Amino acid sequence: MSEPVDPRARRLFDTGPTGPGDLAASPFRADRDRIVTSPFFARLGGVTQVISPGGSGLLVHNRLTHSLKVAQVARAIAERLTADPANRNLLDKLGGCDPDVVEAAALAHDLGHPPFGHLGEAVLDRLARERLGLPDGFEGNAQSYRIVTSTEIRGAATIGLNLTAAVRAAIVKYPWTRLGYPDPHPRRMSPPPRGASAPSWAPESGSAKFGAYTTEVDDLRQARAPFAGKIPDWQQTVEASIMDTADDIAYAIHDVEDFHRVGVLQQGTVAAELIGWQREAKRLGGLSDAALDGSSRQAGAAIEKLRRRLHRRDRWVTDDEAFAEAVEQVRHDLVDGLLADQFDGSVAAEQYVARFSGRWTRRLVDAIRLTDSPAVRSGHVLLDRPQWHEVQVLKLIHHRFVLDRPDLALHQRGQARLLGTLVEALLAWIVDPAEEARLPQRLHDLVELAEAELPPGTPDRAARARGRAIVDFVAALTDQQAVALLDALSGRSGQLWTDAFVL
Repeated sequence: MSEPVDPRARRLFDTGPTGPGDLAASPFRADRDRIVTSPFFARLGGVTQVISPGGSGLLVHNRLTHSLKVAQVARAIAERLTADPANRNLLDKLGGCDPDVVEAAALAHDLGHPPFGHLGEAVLDRLARERLGLPDGFEGNAQSYRIVTSTEIRGAATIGLNLTAAVRAAIVKYPWTRLGYPDPHPRRMSPPPRGASAPSWAPESGSAKFGAYTTEVDDLRQARAPFAGKIPDWQQTVEASIMDTADDIAYAIHDVEDFHRVGVLQQGTVAAELIGWQREAKRLGGLSDAALDGSSRQAGAAIEKLRRRLHRRDRWVTDDEAFAEAVEQVRHDLVDGLLADQFDGSVAAEQYVARFSGRWTRRLVDAIRLTDSPAVRSGHVLLDRPQWHEVQVLKLIHHRFVLDRPDLALHQRGQARLLGTLVEALLAWIVDPAEEARLPQRLHDLVELAEAELPPGTPDRAARARGRAIVDFVAALTDQQAVALLDALSGRSGQLWTDAFVL
């Protein structure tokens, strides 16, 4: 008689302990291998992190290199926590922590990111809800979960990667759907968990961030079953919390690296913002919100806005003294350190960047701690208060001096129009009865999958299935594939056979 399967190691589909390509004996190590051999993982090398890989070469991170760094940091955190005997009882009580699970989840967490990164995510969500009639819209985290459970085809069946429950649960940063699961929905909590609130521009649309579409709710329940009674339905597993924290660390550090390399982060402008707040903190702190908005171009105003935003959203951890120390730490290490010399591509410059990145990564990883009673907007694994504030300041630098640039906005507006036109072109093709036999086989498969997922009697079932299929299809493209596909559909490409995409 075979031994019962560890609930954490139970797979979504009962196909035996190993798959045809598995080489590792550990089910969690096998999951890691399944993820890295997936074509969805390989495509991340052509997907935007902040700047499209096609326009930046090897100077900046793409989603693939980002995922690899998140996995490196996440595994280091997991190994430190599990090596400390003081943590073992709590980790067991909360459902377990395995470094292989954490690494696998980190590698998979961005599989669902569409072309053009977060910009593409927002555009596809709007199109999915408003043009294609999909109440769930689009969300990159939910798309990642859909890929590992449904849309990745292995063998003759559409079973996703058939990962273990522990790894699937660890992928889910936001363990709820947009509107209905769990009940009561976490967006109704006061305060709601991070990401659970509805966006201000669409208050009736449900949570801004969510981890699964309605079609994957049963899969999510099965993944979370081993953690029932150990953590609330809306709370991340410990392994998901590690992955989420590692994502924050990697994002904060390597975006600073990237834009120093390409010359976007200039010492003078960053110094003016940080030092401006340090010199004018008392006066800026005395301004009303309206007056502060009116002074948005004044040096230091963005830092003051961040301080106020943290007080509003994260009172459980925000501390003005720690915030001021974080500004000083970032000023010292970034302004007086990394940005003091322009990046010139030399070996010495690369070594300096590597030392900066390594020093900050170790500083943040060493500041990780485990708690048995996290705040609603936190997980069980979190940064110490000083380092949490430092990450917030580093993110502000990225937003203020990169994301808010008009040249990036110009580029992204073009990408948004491209995606909108591509979705419209695919929709026109898919509803053309004369073209049904010539549709790409992938689109046929995705329509069949989406229609099978919807219960009979669903309003506009066929239209919704077509809409979800188009979203799945577009979300699986790289940046350059999206551009090349639209060129072909628009008649701008004279090349009939191309390796830019396969139909």
